[in-house]
Amino acid sequence: MRSEKKDQPEQVPAGQPVLPAVIVEQATEEVETLHASIKVGTVAQIVVALIAIIGLLYLLKLVWVTILVSVLLASVLEPAVAVLVRWHCPRWASAMGITTMAVILSLGLFYFSYNRAVDFLSNLPRYSAELRRSVGGVRARADKILNQASSVVEPPKQQQKPIPVRIEQAQGITQILSETSSTVFDVLMAVSFVPFLVYFMLASKEHVYASTVRLFPREHRLEAHRTVGTISTMIRSYVLANVIIGLVGSVVCGIVFWYLGIPYFYFMSLISGFVTLVPYLGVFLALLPPLAGGIGTLHLGGIITVIVTVIAIHLVTMNLLYPRVIGPRLQLNALAVSLSLLFWAWIWGALGLLLAIPILGVVKILCDHVEPLQPLGSWLGT
Repeated sequence: MRSEKKDQPEQVPAGQPVLPAVIVEQATEEVETLHASIKVGTVAQIVVALIAIIGLLYLLKLVWVTILVSVLLASVLEPAVAVLVRWHCPRWASAMGITTMAVILSLGLFYFSYNRAVDFLSNLPRYSAELRRSVGGVRARADKILNQASSVVEPPKQQQKPIPVRIEQAQGITQILSETSSTVFDVLMAVSFVPFLVYFMLASKEHVYASTVRLFPREHRLEAHRTVGTISTMIRSYVLANVIIGLVGSVVCGIVFWYLGIPYFYFMSLISGFVTLVPYLGVFLALLPPLAGGIGTLHLGGIITVIVTVIAIHLVTMNLLYPRVIGPRLQLNALAVSLSLLFWAWIWGALGLLLAIPILGVVKILCDHVEPLQPLGSWLGT
């Protein structure tokens, strides 16, 4: 008997067929290929779903904006309704009373703003003439300098052929109204839905809240309750903080504009005080009303004062007040905010700039409370 045994194949249990190694390798390769194709198919489905969602957000932007604005207003008015309910007033009556008061206040502000805008537009020809005169003087000096420089650098120009000029007839008011009538009608219809949506959200708040929590499994309902509560608190604090900060900025702008003698300073200060809350673009847009209204009144010192005041309010708002008042609720990094502003401005335009930050705050809270999405929530945070 030999002392060393030859290598023998592994023992196969009785009743099982012996599979060649080639067949096993082929089966393994097929399984790996199947897994890879499943992953590719999953990624493709996710990409198609994202494209479909973005398309729906763009096509139904008026519907989504109306719903989101109604949610923001309902979150702001909810504390007042809760106070009336604690005073033993029926919830439906409390919601109707608060909504009616909000509508009356909004109509009053709109009427006041409309009258001030009409007064400003009635004086616009005088402002336009002064603006053309100022710009004409600057342009004449610039053309004189350019001609002097050209005469030194360039040789004398040969006689050029006359350039044909095409004169187009200006659009009449009837044509403008006919082209924009559908858009104006859609906007008015969406605005008319807001009070009804706000009322129903306030009147059925308890039912909607409880039904939303019951959509989740029993073991996750407590976490869902905390998540919905955190989102409601965040939205309410965000809107109220913006209103308070906007009013403070409007008061400061009003004092400065009044001292400089800008016409309709109270109207201009309200616009500048709240427009400056728009991230990044707000500081430039807030400068337009006072500079346009101060044409012919403001001199170089007054223009510099307006620019410094608006920029200072914007910097203090974004770097001091926002982090202290809204920062603890949102906790978003600057890159995520910038990307959110870019995306929602592309989808919804100017209203997207106003809704981008609260939407991103809601996404951040959802990611923080859903375990698989917590890495994304950490990336969105500070």
